[in-house]
Amino acid sequence: MTIISGLSGNEVYCLHRQGLTPGDLVIGNSVISLGLIGSIGAGLKTLAGGEVRGVTTVIHDGRKRAIDRLHEEARHAGGYGVTGVSSELIFHGTNIEFLAVGSCVRHGGEPAHTPVFSSACDGQALYCLQDAGFTPKHFVFGNVAYSVGLGGGFVGVLRSLARGEVVEFSDVFNRTRHLALERIREEAKQVGANAVTGIRTAILPLAGMQEMVMTGTASTHPALPPSAQSMPVTSDLTHEEMWNLANQGYMPVQLVLGVSVYSLGIIGGLSAFFKSFARGEIKELTSLIYEARERALLRIGEDARDAGADEVLGIKTYVYNLGGGIIEFLAIGTAVRKVEGARTLNEQLPPQAIIRDQDTFINAADTTTAYSLARPANARGSVGLFAGMGFALIALAIFLVKLFVIFH
Repeated sequence: MTIISGLSGNEVYCLHRQGLTPGDLVIGNSVISLGLIGSIGAGLKTLAGGEVRGVTTVIHDGRKRAIDRLHEEARHAGGYGVTGVSSELIFHGTNIEFLAVGSCVRHGGEPAHTPVFSSACDGQALYCLQDAGFTPKHFVFGNVAYSVGLGGGFVGVLRSLARGEVVEFSDVFNRTRHLALERIREEAKQVGANAVTGIRTAILPLAGMQEMVMTGTASTHPALPPSAQSMPVTSDLTHEEMWNLANQGYMPVQLVLGVSVYSLGIIGGLSAFFKSFARGEIKELTSLIYEARERALLRIGEDARDAGADEVLGIKTYVYNLGGGIIEFLAIGTAVRKVEGARTLNEQLPPQAIIRDQDTFINAADTTTAYSLARPANARGSVGLFAGMGFALIALAIFLVKLFVIFH
């Protein structure tokens, strides 16, 4: 029987070193109506701001059905596990398809009744994860659908008339990001894992709202403390980075993040506007972005200290223009500490574990109707959609209020 797999040559090499061989490509999907999402979200909850729980549940269930069906297909294919699992949203007119895709792997000496594991890791990352002492269990995700809202938004608009942090917006963003983190931890607990590694974060536009989603691999490691059974450790470091840390005796403690939303205010906005006509530094924007960054990093430091971490590594920072003179600064990293028993099985990684595979097909078609969490859109594109959909009304309100103040 011919095997049809999505694994690359480098992945096959790495998996072979772990006693695994390629199996078939497996797929699971579920299609729901966008109208259903809109009807759930079009309530007073979206006006008040914060999580729209009904939409969160619908999206969660759609993703879960797709992943469960992927597992079932893997079992029928005689798979020992599924690697490289991706979770995608594809828009078909007024419907959304949740699509889960991965590649089966087989283990020759394993009996047929063994539960199928699944992992967000590709074959190379899976080698790094297992060589660092982790045992993969299940692809997991945590999500939250939310709206900035008109209620909280109006208070934020008033506050944005003065320069400084818009606490209402900062609070909404902080709550949603931490909710997603709590939920991916809860999924890890349910499958008996004490860690979630390789977490990827995305913000996706959805029916006039936004969805914050984190995906990763729930796994177990014997060196982690007993407390990790009730509070699994979390990390957004790559698995190559995780291997290097384990080799030096470190383990992740938790993913830490900080958000701050700042406004230039009326005076600062006008000053920056007029200065933009001349060449030179716009000090109002320089200092605003600096303050927002400092505030976000301060929050990361607080989270890391509360978790008892030695260091915070791999910090990534993003600055988003939300319109109306308002910016968001987001910082994400992983808190780590020395742990007795942390080590790698081998002292060196093979080159095949770190070589990046190159795409050999370039698709020039429009891809704005599909969102893949294999390569999530932390980047500029989705943020543009995010800002355009979620903040258009608020930005308009800010503009009108500022005009009223200026001319009256």
